[in-house]
Amino acid sequence: MKRILVLFPKDWDRDEFEQPRYRERFEFFYEGFDLFTFPENARLMTFNAARYADKLVKKYRGRIDGVISNNEQFGALIAAVVAQRLGLPGTDPAVIIAAQHKYYARCLQQKIVPEATPGFSVFPYQLASATDTGLPFPFYVKPVKATYSVLARRVDNFAQLQSHLRFNFLETLIIRKLVKPFNDLMARYTPFTIDAHHLIGEEIMTGVQVNLDGFIHNGKMTILGIVDEVMYPGTQAFARFEYPSRLPAEVQTRMKALAEKLLTGIDYGHGFFNVELMYQPDTGRIQVIEINPRMASQIVNLYRRVDGYDPYEVLIDLALGNAPRVSVGEGAFGAAASFVFRRFDGREVTRVPGRAQIDAVQQRYPDARLMLYLKRGSGLAREMKWLGSYRYAVLNLGGASAEDLHQRYNDIRRELSFE
Repeated sequence: MKRILVLFPKDWDRDEFEQPRYRERFEFFYEGFDLFTFPENARLMTFNAARYADKLVKKYRGRIDGVISNNEQFGALIAAVVAQRLGLPGTDPAVIIAAQHKYYARCLQQKIVPEATPGFSVFPYQLASATDTGLPFPFYVKPVKATYSVLARRVDNFAQLQSHLRFNFLETLIIRKLVKPFNDLMARYTPFTIDAHHLIGEEIMTGVQVNLDGFIHNGKMTILGIVDEVMYPGTQAFARFEYPSRLPAEVQTRMKALAEKLLTGIDYGHGFFNVELMYQPDTGRIQVIEINPRMASQIVNLYRRVDGYDPYEVLIDLALGNAPRVSVGEGAFGAAASFVFRRFDGREVTRVPGRAQIDAVQQRYPDARLMLYLKRGSGLAREMKWLGSYRYAVLNLGGASAEDLHQRYNDIRRELSFE
């Protein structure tokens, strides 16, 4: 029985690995903590990534056959460090850092795919004047290192930017603690001098946003597919991720070629990746939003519904150094999506389906997977401030066609009867 170390597991990861088809063949060890759940997230205040990696290396040397993580904030990088030091299959930590550091990633993109790179600049959180941003307003601003679009938004003028970056003592402390692990490992593995306590400004991109998923094994790249990222109207908040993409085949072919050129150019040698891209129908231009050096755990199960293989099997194969197998169009459904339930008014969700209600829906729709992310009080207020909306549930689902998929979604949403 192979032994797998899973770092900073997500709820989607545990949901998969607790299934009998995995437990019968693998032994999983879980390490890490949940950044979004108290009291686990209190560990952030004293967390030292370098010491933590040292501890894991000492604890699991000779005891595991592979290490994986789909966690963007800490896990993917620490997993790469542990794998390298234990001689296990993995990605070079320096490459992970270059991909995750949004400024240095943009610098690489500008060299490799300049035609797909928007204008950008980097600047500190404290600014004396509008000229310090290095970009004309309006532009899109986000932290150099963040996850889940935290503090990412469009700013139209300097006053709006200043308001966006006004934090109380606790918020300032949390921000510094969130980026410190990355800074510590960046200093150890790269010559980079601009740390993660900076912001990146970017030219505003418009069009059709997608997510391209793939992996590399033994230098060979495999593109799994392209997922449409659909926003709530008038916002930059995800409403759903839908597969297969509705973009023309010619555009998807160009996107795949762009991703291969980009990943090859940054020396990404092993493992899962996803690349977010923007397509402008009027001009035909494709631009890179960002590279994520890990599996997108919320949406990869859409491929299982439509194409018939299990991306988590691919993930484990990569961790063990085995050649993964994938298929196309052999799933039970013609379309699949991950629907995101959100509120934009900052109010708590007060009516939530009970266990019996959820189980009844699960019996009628066996492929449906519902995840709840309910928050209260300061946690809810912070999410509204940092993200501009509140995600309280995610529903993953398949359908015979796109039309059938949306009909099933509407039926389930009525049956769940959230507020």
